[in-house]
Amino acid sequence: MHDERFPGLRRRGFLAATGAASLGALALTGCGSSDSPGASEGDGKPRRGGRLRAAFAGGGASETLDPHLANLFVDVARAKALFDKLADYGADLSAEPRLATKWESNKTLDRWQVTLRKATFHDGKPVTAQDVLYSYRRIADPKQAFRAKASLEPIDLDASRATGERSIEFVLKRPTAEFPNILAAFGAYIVPENATDFDRKPIGSGPFRFVSFTPGRSAVVRRYDDHWEGAPYLDELEFLVANEESARVNALLGGQVEYAHELNPTTARAHENQGQIEIVRLRNSAMQAFTMKTDRAPFDDQRVRQAFFLIADRKELVDGALSGAGEVGNDLFGKGYEYYADGLPQREQDLDRARALLKQAGAENLKVTLDTSAVAAGFTEAAGIFRDQAKKAGVTVEVRMGSKDSYWSDILDSGTLACYRSGAMPIEAHISQRLLTDSTTNATKWQHKDFDALYQQAQSTRDKTERAAVYERMQRRLHAEGGFLVWGFADWILGTARTVKGVERNAPANTLDWARFDKVWLA
Repeated sequence: MHDERFPGLRRRGFLAATGAASLGALALTGCGSSDSPGASEGDGKPRRGGRLRAAFAGGGASETLDPHLANLFVDVARAKALFDKLADYGADLSAEPRLATKWESNKTLDRWQVTLRKATFHDGKPVTAQDVLYSYRRIADPKQAFRAKASLEPIDLDASRATGERSIEFVLKRPTAEFPNILAAFGAYIVPENATDFDRKPIGSGPFRFVSFTPGRSAVVRRYDDHWEGAPYLDELEFLVANEESARVNALLGGQVEYAHELNPTTARAHENQGQIEIVRLRNSAMQAFTMKTDRAPFDDQRVRQAFFLIADRKELVDGALSGAGEVGNDLFGKGYEYYADGLPQREQDLDRARALLKQAGAENLKVTLDTSAVAAGFTEAAGIFRDQAKKAGVTVEVRMGSKDSYWSDILDSGTLACYRSGAMPIEAHISQRLLTDSTTNATKWQHKDFDALYQQAQSTRDKTERAAVYERMQRRLHAEGGFLVWGFADWILGTARTVKGVERNAPANTLDWARFDKVWLA
């Protein structure tokens, strides 16, 4: 239900304005032109007040404000407005302190002392060690499928304990050198002890406090004046859901929103340096891939997976699906990140070798279904391009369009081949969340106990050079026989009204300063 106390944009009016009107017509009525008062580039001093409306793609009526269930980008943006984590990823993907002020390990790396800062929840109660332990135990509940569960797995939560109101001793199941990454894990938010109701009145310790929420439509939050890092500049922030990229763009041009998340490269080129809106490019933020289910035919045969690696013309995919706004991938996550195996030869298209591998596997004249959706920029284009590439190797790819509302949950367990993407996270986190036998978002169904053991070995290795060698060994195996066909890394593209200031331009998706609205202001 719309809350009349906060007169924002009604869902029907939002979609009517953004879905039906042309770009040109909306541009005439837009309030964010370069002639707007106070919108000059020189106006760099933050000012308080105002309400910012941000448009994201969403997940329909099943959306929730439970931060431990955050999966879509809009979920995470709302979660970081309302909640905090002990740490978060900086622009270089290293863990930066948030609710935790420091962490220290013993010599054997299997016990870590964490000290909390003085912070309060929105009801005025302090954030304590008991809240942290409750949050982590809730995430680790074996009956639930919370995103951060795999990341928290090294912690022995039965043995871990509060050693003071703001101090915790985490006991680990094995030595873990990169324990701070666990504290920063995707979805590892801290909630009040015993909290269970997150959609009617969630209480967090984030920079904004809850006002209203209608799943699949709108969430309104208001500045929390007592936030430990200082009050946000904005009075209020509204997250609006618009699944079509054209709807988000039109709303931005028409003045219905001031921030539009995830624009496609064609839109960016059309409006970059034109004066009416600001285009923000977060370079090479998003992995672009196809996932092959390694536990079922035809991709349970390693030779078929290798053939598909060789079918892909990565440059054609980047040029066509991303309009060149990105760079080619090499079937591994995390290009440019710490531990990335950049010494492996760049894989190139080799149709003759692909055909030979398919023949060896008895998979000549193979027919497969490729799941895709308009849920993300470039997905449908990538599917069409790869279908044409596969045809040259004698493979028939049938492209199947999925629901934008349920695509991510649908492809996790169903189908055999699907379009996929990921924002930034450490390579270690990508492995723990997606490539271990018990990982909760294992879209390729890569499940190998010896690979799990290598991950544990890497985590237990104190020497960084030795640890890097283990990660390289794991990546060499994934490059040779894994289920991720990583064809590119895309720029992450945002659009804002000219009046919006303070948007960080060096913040890959999923990092601390991406979609961070407490440091944004309206000029």
